[in-house]
Amino acid sequence: MSLKLTELPLRSDRGTAGKQITIRSNYFLIESFGQGNVHHYDIVIDGDQKSPPALNRKVWKGFEDIYQQGQESLLNIGAVYDGRKNMYTFKPLKLNNEKQIFKIEIQGKEHRLQIQKVAEINMMELQRFLEKKGSLTPNILTAIMAMDIMIRQMPSLTYPAVFGRSFYTPQEKRLLPGGVEVWQGFYQSVRPGVGKMYVNVDVSATVFYQSGPLPEVVAKILGRRSLDELRRGIHDRDRHKLEKVLKNLQVETNHRGENNRRKYKIMKLIPSTPDKTTFQTDDGKKLTISQYFQSTYNLRLKYPFLPCVVIKKDVYVPMEILNVVSGQRYMKKLDEKQTADMIKFTCQKPHVRSNKIQQGFSLMQYKENPYMQHFGMKVKPEMHTIKARVLQTPKISYHNSSENATFAPRDGVWNLRSKKVFEGATLNSYAVVNFTQGLPKPVIDKFIRQMCETFISTGVNVTNRKPPMTNASPQGNIEQTLKDAYMKAGNAVKSAPQLLLCILPGKGVALYAEIKRISDTILGLPTQCIQSIHVNQAKPQYCANVCLKVNVKLGGFNVQLPKQQIPFLSQAPTIVFGADVTHPSPGDFNKPSIAAVTASMDARGVRYSAATRVQGNRVEQIQDLEGMVKEHLKSFYRASGQKPVRILFYRDGVSEGQFAMVLKEEVSQIQRACASLDKGYKPKITFVVVQKRHHTRFFPIKPADADKSENCPAGTVVDTDIVHPFEFDFYLQSHAGLQGTSRPTHYHVLLDENKFTSDSLQELTYRLCYIYNRATRSVSLVPPVYYAHLLAARARFHRRGDDWSDSGATSETQDAAQQLASYAPVNSKLNSVMYYM
Repeated sequence: MSLKLTELPLRSDRGTAGKQITIRSNYFLIESFGQGNVHHYDIVIDGDQKSPPALNRKVWKGFEDIYQQGQESLLNIGAVYDGRKNMYTFKPLKLNNEKQIFKIEIQGKEHRLQIQKVAEINMMELQRFLEKKGSLTPNILTAIMAMDIMIRQMPSLTYPAVFGRSFYTPQEKRLLPGGVEVWQGFYQSVRPGVGKMYVNVDVSATVFYQSGPLPEVVAKILGRRSLDELRRGIHDRDRHKLEKVLKNLQVETNHRGENNRRKYKIMKLIPSTPDKTTFQTDDGKKLTISQYFQSTYNLRLKYPFLPCVVIKKDVYVPMEILNVVSGQRYMKKLDEKQTADMIKFTCQKPHVRSNKIQQGFSLMQYKENPYMQHFGMKVKPEMHTIKARVLQTPKISYHNSSENATFAPRDGVWNLRSKKVFEGATLNSYAVVNFTQGLPKPVIDKFIRQMCETFISTGVNVTNRKPPMTNASPQGNIEQTLKDAYMKAGNAVKSAPQLLLCILPGKGVALYAEIKRISDTILGLPTQCIQSIHVNQAKPQYCANVCLKVNVKLGGFNVQLPKQQIPFLSQAPTIVFGADVTHPSPGDFNKPSIAAVTASMDARGVRYSAATRVQGNRVEQIQDLEGMVKEHLKSFYRASGQKPVRILFYRDGVSEGQFAMVLKEEVSQIQRACASLDKGYKPKITFVVVQKRHHTRFFPIKPADADKSENCPAGTVVDTDIVHPFEFDFYLQSHAGLQGTSRPTHYHVLLDENKFTSDSLQELTYRLCYIYNRATRSVSLVPPVYYAHLLAARARFHRRGDDWSDSGATSETQDAAQQLASYAPVNSKLNSVMYYM
């Protein structure tokens, strides 16, 4: 009887298609690791399994200092601790009982550290797994975790900010708007590969609160150039915004001298200022806070106009005696400007990133790490080189009347010059709504003329070149405005309206969100929003990009792959799904998560139907996948007159730890959806998880193997060395680099009833990346998943009465049930068109 290694499909073969190249990866080979046993202990400090890691490490340090085992200290038996509840040693600890409690004194306070042995792991078990001789057991996961903690032990003791597998230093930091700053750091993780273990090292960056005097940070949060702009006081709305950002922030006092700084957490701000806030002293005197600091500390306040800060119950202090403590991570959602500046900071050309990774490797001090030495763990100091392949570029087809209608693009990019969309829609009944005050009508008329000309030359038939136009205020009744425009569009040509074209004054989210909520959920009509800056410029290239979106919103499609390029889709009725679950921003525990599923409607794989559901906050499983799949199967049947006999399901947003849940729950929901339509209906299912959130990067070695951006070329595929030891997974870099270092997408097959070979799945996935409907380049993510992302992002706007004015706003006023109920369903008229493009 053969050993069953895994519940998931095994890699049946290695891919051979494409041109072979050699590249570097940011993986470093672990040349050796101990073959003995690792001892796993459970640690509990002060009886609390959730005590903060910073305190835990202090207690642990105290334990390290006092512990002696015969002649051996804790360090000499290779003990490593994760800062929470796990300790690993290379030699066993001699405990009096199974469970032993040690008393450790830190700064005059006694702490209790309890140690209990949990398991003993033989490292040969890990070696057997790597060599495809054993399955992935909890012991192996523990062994990998122990190695992970070994490599993290030195950085966690050396660097000021350590979060998970990354550590950060303020040496290379950049200020962002809004009182925050971005620090650069390094990520490291131990990963199993084919026959070997590796350390994955990457550059990372995260955002921290700016440290320093609190008043200066406050001015930056409020977007003021200096504190002088706040001399007239702070408006209530600004104070609420400040409180939201500053609540629970750690600060230290600065008025008692360098050696007497006390740390506190900000509880709240009060409306009153130090010169207006009074209290009674012990001898019955009534003083303002300003007077108290003047008389007690001889400190005349510079900023008495700033609100007081509450740092303990009934303890109010002026802002200027507080400094923000360095190294506090900012967990709220970044606004548009902060995000743009962060991208500039993190965007590094491949050779720059590669050098930084090598520099990061040196900072890890693996060679000098005594914990690793005890364990016999050696890491090769050079990036691992890998045999990769570049898949052949597929041919794509535009309308037959186009010049060179079917062609293979070069370097993953092409343009629309002399091209017509493959199937153009007809635009007849539409209206223009202008929300930009001061935009002259002749300018709008000129833009509409240019737009119509571009649409027609690109293959969309515009039969009405003079649509009715309405001017409206962004602050007015948007719903009534759009309903009126809808009626005008229909009345002008006596036919059902097809589209509303909305001209927006800028990039503000609030107006855009309200337009989409009304058009998607009430009117059931696609809308196309355009910023006024583009109306002023009226560029043909911009109009061509708008044309690609409008065509698919009206039911047309832009480009397709010839049938012989996609045999899996064209030889038998096949439906391709894309699915994603998006969650609210960190710290928001009320807003729901949104599940979005798209599915192809024909053998070409170019038109996709849409289904969304709101579900509980941070629920990762798609709860009503059965209902959504049923809707899509019906749409496919209505569009093509056939039942799909094969299902290819691409699922985004799933981590390795959730594979078993997804396989068990979601695949069975797909099967139930099929059976509910017909008991004997059992199409063959291939279920592939798509992952972008990883730290794997590839670097070309020869200039001839790089594209213009110095990245590996579009079509680079890796299924050797750094992939899973035996499961069916691969990395595919399907796009041409734009800026910075490209991130490949990781595809991992969880079920394969269609029996794909490595080549057939890799090539199909890559080819689909060329027919993303709103670009003239191959994209980094298989399009059905890309569409699911867009769909989920759009569904966020379908909430009634949401306030989009503050990007950091949380939904504290409604409980989770009210939140779920506040999302309106999409009008059924839109389910079979790509309204979310």
